[in-house]
Amino acid sequence: MTRRNCRTETQVSQNTRIWLLAMLVIAAIALSACDKANGNSAGKDAKDEVPAVPVEVAATRRAEMAAVYTGTAPIESERKAFVMPKVKGEIRQVLIDEGQRVREGQILARLDGDQLRLEVALAEATMRKLERDYARNTELQAKGLISAVSIDNLKYELEAARASWELARLQLSYTDIRSPIAGTITQRLDVVKVGNTVTPVGGVIESADSALFVVEDLDSLILRVNVPERELAKLSVGQVCELSFDAVPGRAFAGQVALVSPYVDAATATFGVRIRVTETGGLLRPGMFARVAIIYERKLDALQIPRTALLEGDGPPKVFVVKDGKASERPVQLGLSNGAYVEVVTGLKDGEQVVVVGQTAVKPGATVRIVNTPARPAASAEPAVAAG
Repeated sequence: MTRRNCRTETQVSQNTRIWLLAMLVIAAIALSACDKANGNSAGKDAKDEVPAVPVEVAATRRAEMAAVYTGTAPIESERKAFVMPKVKGEIRQVLIDEGQRVREGQILARLDGDQLRLEVALAEATMRKLERDYARNTELQAKGLISAVSIDNLKYELEAARASWELARLQLSYTDIRSPIAGTITQRLDVVKVGNTVTPVGGVIESADSALFVVEDLDSLILRVNVPERELAKLSVGQVCELSFDAVPGRAFAGQVALVSPYVDAATATFGVRIRVTETGGLLRPGMFARVAIIYERKLDALQIPRTALLEGDGPPKVFVVKDGKASERPVQLGLSNGAYVEVVTGLKDGEQVVVVGQTAVKPGATVRIVNTPARPAASAEPAVAAG
Protein backbone atom coordinates (compact mmCIF):
# COMPACT_ATOMS: atom_id res chain seq x y z
CA MET A 1 0.00 0.00 0.00
CA THR A 2 1.32 3.36 -0.97
CA ARG A 3 1.76 6.32 1.36
CA ARG A 4 -1.03 8.17 -0.48
CA ASN A 5 -3.54 5.39 0.08
CA CYS A 6 -2.73 5.26 3.78
CA ARG A 7 -3.20 8.98 4.13
CA THR A 8 -6.58 8.70 2.36
CA GLU A 9 -7.85 5.96 4.71
CA THR A 10 -6.76 7.94 7.76
CA GLN A 11 -8.62 11.00 6.51
CA VAL A 12 -11.84 9.00 5.91
CA SER A 13 -11.67 7.51 9.41
CA GLN A 14 -11.35 10.97 10.96
CA ASN A 15 -14.29 12.29 8.93
CA THR A 16 -16.42 9.36 10.13
CA ARG A 17 -15.60 10.08 13.78
CA ILE A 18 -16.42 13.76 13.33
CA TRP A 19 -19.74 12.87 11.74
CA LEU A 20 -20.64 10.45 14.55
CA LEU A 21 -19.66 13.02 17.18
CA ALA A 22 -21.81 15.67 15.49
CA MET A 23 -24.76 13.26 15.41
CA LEU A 24 -24.36 12.54 19.10
CA VAL A 25 -24.27 16.25 19.93
CA ILE A 26 -27.38 16.85 17.84
CA ALA A 27 -29.13 13.94 19.51
CA ALA A 28 -28.19 15.24 22.97
CA ILE A 29 -29.38 18.72 22.12
CA ALA A 30 -32.66 17.33 20.80
CA LEU A 31 -33.13 15.15 23.89
CA SER A 32 -32.39 18.08 26.17
CA ALA A 33 -34.82 20.25 24.29
CA CYS A 34 -37.47 17.54 24.53
CA ASP A 35 -36.93 17.13 28.28
CA LYS A 36 -37.05 20.85 28.75
CA ALA A 37 -40.23 21.11 26.76
CA ASN A 38 -41.79 18.28 28.75
CA GLY A 39 -40.72 19.91 32.03
CA ASN A 40 -42.19 23.32 31.12
CA SER A 41 -45.49 21.73 30.15
CA ALA A 42 -45.80 19.87 33.44
CA GLY A 43 -44.95 23.02 35.38
CA LYS A 44 -47.55 24.99 33.47
CA ASP A 45 -50.20 22.36 34.15
CA ALA A 46 -49.31 22.36 37.84
CA LYS A 47 -49.45 26.12 37.89
CA ASP A 48 -52.86 26.22 36.21
CA GLU A 49 -54.36 23.66 38.68
CA VAL A 50 -56.44 25.46 41.46
CA PRO A 51 -56.08 23.93 44.94
CA ALA A 52 -59.21 22.89 46.89
CA VAL A 53 -60.59 25.63 49.17
CA PRO A 54 -60.74 24.63 52.85
CA VAL A 55 -64.21 25.20 54.30
CA GLU A 56 -66.34 24.22 57.26
CA VAL A 57 -69.82 22.89 56.63
CA ALA A 58 -72.94 22.12 58.65
CA ALA A 59 -75.81 19.79 57.92
CA THR A 60 -79.41 20.98 57.92
CA ARG A 61 -81.33 20.19 61.08
CA ARG A 62 -84.97 19.93 62.10
CA ALA A 63 -86.02 21.42 65.43
CA GLU A 64 -88.74 23.46 67.05
CA MET A 65 -88.66 27.19 66.32
CA ALA A 66 -90.87 29.95 67.69
CA ALA A 67 -91.43 33.43 66.30
CA VAL A 68 -91.66 36.10 68.99
CA TYR A 69 -91.87 39.81 69.58
CA THR A 70 -89.33 40.95 72.16
CA GLY A 71 -89.54 43.98 74.39
CA THR A 72 -88.79 45.28 77.86
CA ALA A 73 -90.96 46.62 80.67
CA PRO A 74 -90.97 47.02 84.45
CA ILE A 75 -93.16 44.68 86.41
CA GLU A 76 -96.02 46.05 88.51
CA SER A 77 -98.90 44.85 90.66
CA GLU A 78 -102.30 44.52 89.06
CA ARG A 79 -103.88 45.17 92.49
CA LYS A 80 -102.22 48.17 94.08
CA ALA A 81 -103.66 50.64 96.60
CA PHE A 82 -102.42 54.03 97.77
CA VAL A 83 -103.68 54.44 101.35
CA MET A 84 -104.53 58.09 101.99
CA PRO A 85 -105.74 59.82 105.18
CA LYS A 86 -109.42 60.71 104.91
CA VAL A 87 -109.52 63.02 107.95
CA LYS A 88 -107.04 65.36 109.57
CA GLY A 89 -105.44 64.11 112.75
CA GLU A 90 -102.34 63.41 114.76
CA ILE A 91 -100.83 59.94 114.42
CA ARG A 92 -101.19 58.09 117.72
CA GLN A 93 -100.19 54.57 116.66
CA VAL A 94 -98.34 52.93 113.72
CA LEU A 95 -99.17 49.26 113.64
CA ILE A 96 -97.59 48.06 110.36
CA ASP A 97 -94.25 48.51 108.60
CA GLU A 98 -92.90 47.84 105.10
CA GLY A 99 -92.68 44.21 104.04
CA GLN A 100 -95.52 42.98 106.25
CA ARG A 101 -98.56 41.23 104.82
CA VAL A 102 -101.97 42.65 105.71
CA ARG A 103 -105.58 41.57 105.41
CA GLU A 104 -108.29 43.57 103.74
CA GLY A 105 -109.62 46.03 106.32
CA GLN A 106 -106.67 45.59 108.72
CA ILE A 107 -105.75 48.74 110.69
CA LEU A 108 -102.39 50.21 109.63
CA ALA A 109 -102.30 53.30 111.85
CA ARG A 110 -104.55 55.28 114.22
CA LEU A 111 -105.16 59.03 114.43
CA ASP A 112 -106.44 60.93 117.44
CA GLY A 113 -110.25 61.25 117.30
CA ASP A 114 -111.06 63.43 120.30
CA GLN A 115 -112.77 66.19 118.34
CA LEU A 116 -114.62 63.77 116.12
CA ARG A 117 -115.91 61.83 119.14
CA LEU A 118 -117.35 65.03 120.54
CA GLU A 119 -119.01 65.77 117.22
CA VAL A 120 -120.55 62.30 117.27
CA ALA A 121 -121.88 62.88 120.79
CA LEU A 122 -123.35 66.26 119.80
CA ALA A 123 -125.03 64.83 116.72
CA GLU A 124 -126.41 61.94 118.71
CA ALA A 125 -127.87 64.24 121.36
CA THR A 126 -129.59 66.36 118.72
CA MET A 127 -130.99 63.24 117.07
CA ARG A 128 -132.31 61.81 120.38
CA LYS A 129 -134.09 65.08 121.23
CA LEU A 130 -135.77 65.17 117.79
CA GLU A 131 -136.78 61.54 118.12
CA ARG A 132 -138.54 62.34 121.44
CA ASP A 133 -140.19 65.46 120.00
CA TYR A 134 -141.36 63.55 116.93
CA ALA A 135 -142.86 60.74 119.05
CA ARG A 136 -144.70 63.23 121.31
CA ASN A 137 -146.05 65.32 118.41
CA THR A 138 -147.21 62.22 116.61
CA GLU A 139 -149.49 61.46 119.59
CA LEU A 140 -150.81 65.03 119.59
CA GLN A 141 -151.45 64.93 115.86
CA ALA A 142 -153.46 61.71 116.34
CA LYS A 143 -155.69 63.64 118.76
CA GLY A 144 -155.97 66.46 116.25
CA LEU A 145 -154.12 68.97 118.40
CA ILE A 146 -151.42 69.84 115.81
CA SER A 147 -151.38 69.95 112.05
CA ALA A 148 -149.93 67.34 109.70
CA VAL A 149 -147.59 69.98 108.28
CA SER A 150 -145.91 70.42 111.67
CA ILE A 151 -145.39 66.67 111.94
CA ASP A 152 -143.83 66.52 108.44
CA ASN A 153 -141.42 69.33 109.24
CA LEU A 154 -140.36 67.63 112.43
CA LYS A 155 -139.89 64.38 110.55
CA TYR A 156 -137.51 66.03 108.07
CA GLU A 157 -135.52 67.58 110.89
CA LEU A 158 -135.19 64.17 112.53
CA GLU A 159 -133.95 62.59 109.28
CA ALA A 160 -131.36 65.33 108.89
CA ALA A 161 -130.18 64.83 112.45
CA ARG A 162 -129.82 61.09 111.92
CA ALA A 163 -127.75 61.74 108.76
CA SER A 164 -125.50 64.15 110.67
CA TRP A 165 -125.01 61.56 113.37
CA GLU A 166 -124.10 58.85 110.81
CA LEU A 167 -121.71 61.25 109.08
CA ALA A 168 -119.98 62.08 112.36
CA ARG A 169 -119.60 58.39 113.14
CA LEU A 170 -118.18 57.77 109.65
CA GLN A 171 -115.64 60.56 110.10
CA LEU A 172 -114.62 59.08 113.44
CA SER A 173 -114.12 55.66 111.85
CA TYR A 174 -111.62 57.22 109.44
CA THR A 175 -109.22 57.78 112.32
CA ASP A 176 -108.45 54.07 111.96
CA ILE A 177 -106.45 53.96 108.71
CA ARG A 178 -107.21 50.58 107.14
CA SER A 179 -105.88 48.63 104.18
CA PRO A 180 -108.44 48.51 101.34
CA ILE A 181 -106.99 45.27 99.92
CA ALA A 182 -105.07 42.22 101.07
CA GLY A 183 -101.40 42.33 100.16
CA THR A 184 -97.97 43.47 101.26
CA ILE A 185 -96.91 46.91 102.47
CA THR A 186 -94.37 47.91 99.83
CA GLN A 187 -93.97 51.56 100.88
CA ARG A 188 -94.46 53.60 104.03
CA LEU A 189 -94.12 57.37 103.80
CA ASP A 190 -91.53 58.98 106.08
CA VAL A 191 -94.19 61.19 107.64
CA VAL A 192 -95.89 58.16 109.16
CA LYS A 193 -94.51 58.55 112.65
CA VAL A 194 -96.23 58.96 116.01
CA GLY A 195 -96.87 62.63 116.73
CA ASN A 196 -97.01 63.84 113.13
CA THR A 197 -100.23 65.39 111.89
CA VAL A 198 -101.55 64.27 108.52
CA THR A 199 -104.34 65.72 106.44
CA PRO A 200 -106.24 64.71 103.30
CA VAL A 201 -104.81 66.06 100.04
CA GLY A 202 -107.83 67.41 98.23
CA GLY A 203 -107.93 67.43 94.45
CA VAL A 204 -104.69 65.45 94.02
CA ILE A 205 -104.53 62.13 92.21
CA GLU A 206 -103.49 59.42 94.61
CA SER A 207 -99.86 58.39 94.21
CA ALA A 208 -96.98 57.02 96.23
CA ASP A 209 -95.82 60.60 96.88
CA SER A 210 -99.02 61.58 98.68
CA ALA A 211 -100.01 58.24 100.22
CA LEU A 212 -99.21 57.15 103.76
CA PHE A 213 -98.88 53.50 102.72
CA VAL A 214 -98.73 51.55 99.45
CA VAL A 215 -100.26 48.06 99.53
CA GLU A 216 -99.67 45.65 96.66
CA ASP A 217 -100.76 42.12 95.89
CA LEU A 218 -97.49 40.43 94.93
CA ASP A 219 -99.33 37.43 93.51
CA SER A 220 -101.04 39.46 90.76
CA LEU A 221 -98.16 40.91 88.73
CA ILE A 222 -98.42 42.40 85.24
CA LEU A 223 -96.28 44.14 82.63
CA ARG A 224 -97.30 46.87 80.20
CA VAL A 225 -95.40 46.73 76.92
CA ASN A 226 -95.64 49.34 74.17
CA VAL A 227 -95.48 47.57 70.82
CA PRO A 228 -94.98 49.15 67.36
CA GLU A 229 -98.17 49.31 65.33
CA ARG A 230 -96.74 47.03 62.58
CA GLU A 231 -96.96 44.13 65.07
CA LEU A 232 -100.68 44.62 65.79
CA ALA A 233 -101.86 41.78 63.53
CA LYS A 234 -99.45 39.29 65.15
CA LEU A 235 -100.51 39.65 68.78
CA SER A 236 -103.70 38.45 70.47
CA VAL A 237 -105.05 37.68 73.93
CA GLY A 238 -103.94 34.32 75.30
CA GLN A 239 -100.53 34.12 73.62
CA VAL A 240 -97.77 32.65 75.78
CA CYS A 241 -94.86 34.82 76.92
CA GLU A 242 -91.39 34.03 78.23
CA LEU A 243 -90.03 36.43 80.85
CA SER A 244 -86.50 36.86 82.17
CA PHE A 245 -85.14 39.17 84.87
CA ASP A 246 -81.62 40.36 85.60
CA ALA A 247 -82.49 40.11 89.28
CA VAL A 248 -83.17 36.36 88.89
CA PRO A 249 -80.47 35.16 86.46
CA GLY A 250 -80.70 31.76 84.83
CA ARG A 251 -84.42 31.31 85.37
CA ALA A 252 -87.32 31.84 82.98
CA PHE A 253 -90.85 32.78 84.05
CA ALA A 254 -94.13 32.33 82.24
CA GLY A 255 -96.70 34.93 81.27
CA GLN A 256 -99.76 35.37 79.09
CA VAL A 257 -101.15 38.23 77.04
CA ALA A 258 -104.17 39.53 78.97
CA LEU A 259 -105.05 42.58 76.87
CA VAL A 260 -104.18 44.02 73.46
CA SER A 261 -105.23 47.66 73.32
CA PRO A 262 -107.33 48.62 70.29
CA TYR A 263 -105.93 52.15 70.49
CA VAL A 264 -102.73 53.17 68.67
CA ASP A 265 -100.96 56.23 70.04
CA ALA A 266 -100.44 58.57 67.09
CA ALA A 267 -97.50 60.30 68.78
CA THR A 268 -95.45 57.12 69.29
CA ALA A 269 -97.09 54.78 66.72
CA THR A 270 -97.41 52.12 69.41
CA PHE A 271 -100.19 50.24 71.16
CA GLY A 272 -100.31 48.82 74.66
CA VAL A 273 -100.11 45.13 75.54
CA ARG A 274 -100.82 43.96 79.09
CA ILE A 275 -99.11 40.73 80.14
CA ARG A 276 -100.13 38.82 83.25
CA VAL A 277 -97.35 36.91 85.02
CA THR A 278 -98.64 33.37 85.50
CA GLU A 279 -95.60 32.10 87.40
CA THR A 280 -93.76 34.13 90.03
CA GLY A 281 -92.14 31.53 92.27
CA GLY A 282 -92.30 34.11 95.05
CA LEU A 283 -89.16 35.72 93.58
CA LEU A 284 -90.57 38.66 91.63
CA ARG A 285 -91.22 42.13 92.99
CA PRO A 286 -92.82 45.27 91.53
CA GLY A 287 -90.27 47.49 89.85
CA MET A 288 -88.07 44.68 88.52
CA PHE A 289 -87.05 45.12 84.89
CA ALA A 290 -88.21 42.30 82.60
CA ARG A 291 -87.26 41.12 79.13
CA VAL A 292 -90.39 39.91 77.39
CA ALA A 293 -90.75 37.47 74.49
CA ILE A 294 -94.32 37.13 73.18
CA ILE A 295 -94.58 33.93 71.16
CA TYR A 296 -96.96 34.50 68.24
CA GLU A 297 -96.02 31.54 66.00
CA ARG A 298 -94.48 28.14 66.68
CA LYS A 299 -93.23 25.38 64.33
CA LEU A 300 -92.39 22.01 65.83
CA ASP A 301 -90.31 20.60 62.93
CA ALA A 302 -88.69 23.48 61.07
CA LEU A 303 -85.78 22.82 58.66
CA GLN A 304 -82.94 25.03 59.89
CA ILE A 305 -79.40 26.08 58.96
CA PRO A 306 -76.91 28.28 60.83
CA ARG A 307 -77.31 31.96 60.07
CA THR A 308 -73.60 32.08 59.15
CA ALA A 309 -74.33 29.98 56.06
CA LEU A 310 -76.11 32.89 54.33
CA LEU A 311 -74.05 34.70 51.71
CA GLU A 312 -73.67 38.41 52.12
CA GLY A 313 -74.85 40.67 49.35
CA ASP A 314 -77.90 42.11 47.67
CA GLY A 315 -80.74 40.09 46.22
CA PRO A 316 -82.44 36.95 47.53
CA PRO A 317 -80.63 34.90 50.20
CA LYS A 318 -78.24 32.23 48.95
CA VAL A 319 -75.99 29.52 50.37
CA PHE A 320 -73.20 27.28 49.10
CA VAL A 321 -74.16 23.60 49.07
CA VAL A 322 -71.33 21.03 49.06
CA LYS A 323 -71.75 17.78 47.14
CA ASP A 324 -69.01 15.43 45.94
CA GLY A 325 -66.34 17.96 46.85
CA LYS A 326 -67.87 20.74 44.75
CA ALA A 327 -69.61 23.90 45.95
CA SER A 328 -72.72 25.09 44.17
CA GLU A 329 -74.61 28.31 44.86
CA ARG A 330 -78.29 27.89 45.65
CA PRO A 331 -81.02 30.45 46.43
CA VAL A 332 -83.20 29.72 49.47
CA GLN A 333 -86.46 31.07 50.87
CA LEU A 334 -86.30 31.84 54.58
CA GLY A 335 -88.97 31.67 57.26
CA LEU A 336 -88.56 32.16 60.99
CA SER A 337 -85.21 33.12 62.45
CA ASN A 338 -83.39 33.52 65.73
CA GLY A 339 -79.96 34.62 66.78
CA ALA A 340 -78.19 31.46 65.59
CA TYR A 341 -80.44 29.64 63.13
CA VAL A 342 -82.83 30.45 60.29
CA GLU A 343 -85.64 28.37 58.89
CA VAL A 344 -85.40 27.32 55.24
CA VAL A 345 -88.80 27.04 53.61
CA THR A 346 -87.59 26.08 50.11
CA GLY A 347 -84.21 25.48 48.50
CA LEU A 348 -82.70 22.79 50.75
CA LYS A 349 -83.43 19.22 51.76
CA ASP A 350 -82.78 17.16 54.85
CA GLY A 351 -79.15 16.20 55.31
CA GLU A 352 -77.63 18.60 52.80
CA GLN A 353 -74.39 20.32 53.79
CA VAL A 354 -73.95 24.07 53.57
CA VAL A 355 -70.74 26.09 53.91
CA VAL A 356 -70.67 28.04 57.18
CA VAL A 357 -67.00 29.16 57.23
CA GLY A 358 -64.85 30.14 54.23
CA GLN A 359 -67.56 31.32 51.80
CA THR A 360 -65.59 34.41 50.81
CA ALA A 361 -62.95 32.26 49.11
CA VAL A 362 -65.43 29.99 47.34
CA LYS A 363 -66.79 30.47 43.83
CA PRO A 364 -69.65 28.51 42.23
CA GLY A 365 -68.35 25.15 41.02
CA ALA A 366 -65.11 25.39 43.02
CA THR A 367 -63.47 22.35 44.54
CA VAL A 368 -63.63 22.47 48.33
CA ARG A 369 -62.00 20.55 51.13
CA ILE A 370 -64.07 20.02 54.29
CA VAL A 371 -61.92 20.57 57.36
CA ASN A 372 -64.50 19.77 60.04
CA THR A 373 -66.78 16.84 60.78
CA PRO A 374 -70.33 18.10 60.25
CA ALA A 375 -72.94 16.48 62.42
CA ARG A 376 -76.62 16.59 61.73
CA PRO A 377 -78.16 17.37 65.13
CA ALA A 378 -81.35 15.72 66.25
CA ALA A 379 -84.49 17.73 66.87
CA SER A 380 -83.85 20.00 69.82
CA ALA A 381 -85.96 19.63 72.92
CA GLU A 382 -85.75 23.36 73.58
CA PRO A 383 -87.40 25.62 70.99
CA ALA A 384 -85.29 28.11 69.12
CA VAL A 385 -86.89 31.47 69.77
CA ALA A 386 -87.10 33.83 66.84
CA ALA A 387 -87.09 37.56 67.48
CA GLY A 388 -89.77 39.56 65.76
